[in-house]
Amino acid sequence: MADRYLSFTGTAPGRLLTRRLGLPQPAALQRWTPERPSLEGDRLLLTAGKSDLGLTDAGAGANPSAGARTALGLDLTTAPSEKPAAVVLDATGVRDVETLAEVHAALHPVVRSVADSGRVVVLGAPLDPADHHQAAVQQALEGFTRSLGKEIGRGRTVNLVRLTDAHAAESTLRFLLSPRSAYVSGQVVEVGSAPADVTAPHDPDRPLTGRTALVTGAARGIGEAVAETLARDGAQVVVLDVPQAEQGARRVADRLGGTALALDITAPDAGTRIAAALPDGLDVLVHNAGITRDRRLVNMPAERWSSVLDVNLASVLRTTDALLESGTLRRGGRVVATASIAGLAGNAGQTNYGASKAGVVGLVRALAPRALAEHGVTVNAVAPGFVETKMTAAIPLFIREAGRRMNSLAQGGLPIDVAETTAWLADPGSSGVNGQVVRVCGQSLLGA
Repeated sequence: MADRYLSFTGTAPGRLLTRRLGLPQPAALQRWTPERPSLEGDRLLLTAGKSDLGLTDAGAGANPSAGARTALGLDLTTAPSEKPAAVVLDATGVRDVETLAEVHAALHPVVRSVADSGRVVVLGAPLDPADHHQAAVQQALEGFTRSLGKEIGRGRTVNLVRLTDAHAAESTLRFLLSPRSAYVSGQVVEVGSAPADVTAPHDPDRPLTGRTALVTGAARGIGEAVAETLARDGAQVVVLDVPQAEQGARRVADRLGGTALALDITAPDAGTRIAAALPDGLDVLVHNAGITRDRRLVNMPAERWSSVLDVNLASVLRTTDALLESGTLRRGGRVVATASIAGLAGNAGQTNYGASKAGVVGLVRALAPRALAEHGVTVNAVAPGFVETKMTAAIPLFIREAGRRMNSLAQGGLPIDVAETTAWLADPGSSGVNGQVVRVCGQSLLGA
């Protein structure tokens, strides 16, 4: 369903009226298209404190900022820019309250000039448990980032990336500094070191070339958008859905040059059947299938509870275990599960759904280090907020409008926003991103 309020505020009378009434003024977001694959304008590099990135590419006497550009694998400039498309602030060297002031000094003069739908990315360091001063000010960057994201406006986003290894951050920064991350704001992403045997994709525009991806619940909605995006990025896609949706799954698969797999993901042998259907192995497993059976707990029969937990959580646990243990998920593989802000913040009438999605978060955080160490596979999750789908279109008007406006971007997301985030996590270059739960919610006011 079209967001008529967003369209209205894009007109001159709409801007005037909403400004006078103090109403939200959402800006149309720039999303990725083949015609406009990147943000137009300079990407400005600023520094607060002495950089802690370990710029090994900058030789003796070299310009440190040039070393940062090399280490990060990005085209950045330190020259002043009248209207930068993005600002990257290297705050990895901020270790005390005095140097924290340099964050303000660096961004204060430029933040107003960032272009509409522009990006601000703050680079931080992991918290040092042996140095409580460093830990305090690096944690302060999180509060700073989230607060700036709530005030910057005009479709601009602000995110924090905590870096262990700058060389492992290229895919993450390319995503956050591009139109693909239009609905991701106020997030904190930790990037660890990439395994030594991992090589970056040859073609950054099609990083999944030669890789096989399976998406559950992919016959329609968000799952269909995920399958489309992974195929766009070069993957051979397997579209999995329940037998009742086989026709829709085949339609999607045929359009994408992939294959359809009609299978009830809650079947006890689902993992075994997936492995049998993919004798050559699997590189990307996307757990998108999910259901809702909303009702307040006092009115919720056991069947509504168990069906949601079985589809949304138990099937994810069973199939992930089976595909890891069988070796179907190859080394360098990716597991991307779908959580929800309902699992992080809770939601009335959704104790079953909230429990299942919080369970996905627990799965990711516990399994990620072991899966990487034992199988060479990363495990992450996306947590959508209010996304414009057939399900949200059926929500009563005033509740729907509240869901759309209660975030820093003052609008609902689109299925493509979840898909783009999934594609970033599936990227072979994202091997340093593990155990992360990334909210795709426009920085919703609900939850952390």
